[in-house]
Amino acid sequence: MVDNIIKSLQGIMTSELVVLTVACLPVSELRGSLPLAILFYEMPFVKAFTLSVIGNMLPVIPLLFFLKYLTKELNMIPVFRKFFDWWFTRTRARSRLMEKYEIIGLCLFVAIPLPMTGAWSGCVAAYLFNIKFRYAVPVIFLGVIIAGVIVSSALQMGIWFSR
Repeated sequence: MVDNIIKSLQGIMTSELVVLTVACLPVSELRGSLPLAILFYEMPFVKAFTLSVIGNMLPVIPLLFFLKYLTKELNMIPVFRKFFDWWFTRTRARSRLMEKYEIIGLCLFVAIPLPMTGAWSGCVAAYLFNIKFRYAVPVIFLGVIIAGVIVSSALQMGIWFSR
């Protein structure tokens, strides 16, 4: 799915905009945009890292502001209710760290580069656990930075070992 999105965006956007867009997507986030920028577009590391972090953070503030309203309004539509129930159940199941460590747990939840973790799920977790906006934004940002360091390290090791 992400491959199809990238292919369709390549013809109409610059590589920088493609990286930003991929970083904004809930499926790929920074974990997909950083390898795309470094391996496919051969961007310098600092540029790739910066674009990936910015792109991953772009949806965070709107999500934190509007998630409560969106879920309330969209839950009236069965398809969306089913989606939100699935997403919230998955997030709760993977959020033991937050139950135990609250804000530090949220940071670790966002930082761990695994499926169904990241900034989007971090916003859902902040909503579900009633973490205030003023705490959630910087903690999610720190988690995205840590995820970027982890993904970058894995990329560098892969590039280094492939030589």
